[in-house]
Parts: sequence; C-alpha cells; structure tokens
Amino acid sequence: MTTLTGDYLTLDDGRPAVRLTRAYRRTAEEVWGYASAPAELARWFPSAFEAAELRPGAVIRFFDDPHLPESTGTVLAADPPRHLSYTWGGDELRLDVAPLDDGTTRLTLTNVLESADTAARNAAGWEICLNALDAADRGEREAPSRPTWKELYDAYVAAEFPSGAPVPGADDGL
Repeated sequence: MTTLTGDYLTLDDGRPAVRLTRAYRRTAEEVWGYASAPAELARWFPSAFEAAELRPGAVIRFFDDPHLPESTGTVLAADPPRHLSYTWGGDELRLDVAPLDDGTTRLTLTNVLESADTAARNAAGWEICLNALDAADRGEREAPSRPTWKELYDAYVAAEFPSGAPVPGADDGL
C-alpha cells in the first residue's frame, strides 16, 4: 500500500490546491534554506531556480527541468524565514516554515492549482520531490526505494484527487 502525505483542498477564494507537509529536526532558518536557497533547492526541486533576490515582484527563472521548457515566475510574497510564494506556470507555489514546540520545524508546500484536474499529477510529483528532500536532510545522496511517480499518481487518483491533465514526460517512463 502506498502512503500518501498530500491533501486536496479548496482555498477560501475557491481555488483548488494540494498541500504536503514535512517536519525536520532543523532550525527555521535551515528549513527556510530548503525552501529558498538555490543550492538547497537543487537537492529536491524539479527545476533549477534562479532569482536575483526574493522580494515581491522579483523574477524567478526555472530551467533544466527535463519535462518542462525554461520559464519565469514572479515572487508574490517573501517573509524570511517564514513564507515564500511565487508563480510557476499557471500555478502558485507557497512554502511556509514554522518552528514547532517539539523542536522540529514544519515545512508546508501548498501548490495552488490553475486547474483542478492537475491535483493527482502534481501531488504525486511533489511527493517524489519531498521524498528527495527528506533523504537529503538525512544526508543520503538519493531517496531510498520509494513508490514511483506512477504508483503515487494512481494512489492519488484512487484517493479521488481530481485528475486527467496531461503528464509532461509520461513517455519518458516517469
């Protein structure tokens, strides 16, 4: 059985979203680095990420993704070390960092979707990405054997996440 960590939700403004959460035995500043520093993002984020600065209105360049062309996004909000949000394609990505009472720090990734039918696809992709971050946090070079993207996607579809959107790279054996 595949364990899923994502939730499908409708935001207060009516937009669909998927949300995944992880906790790390790190300070908020260290986890903020996971969410905002290009060298840390390279360990788990699906595209290379380049921004001159993280302030509202700044441009982010996304590149070196084998399944998507180079693109740009815009920083919507930045409140180090707590919150970063930006556009990516037609979606919005929100990364929230919160220290917890038990000494861990929670990272919440919310992908606000342009279209609800991308929910299962994106949740499976973010699950793969966060598994890679979990492995990097533990000092492992790569994530241990985990469910494949297709297994996660099928599990999210079975969990009744909206689906049906095209899958970039599907012909590449994701």
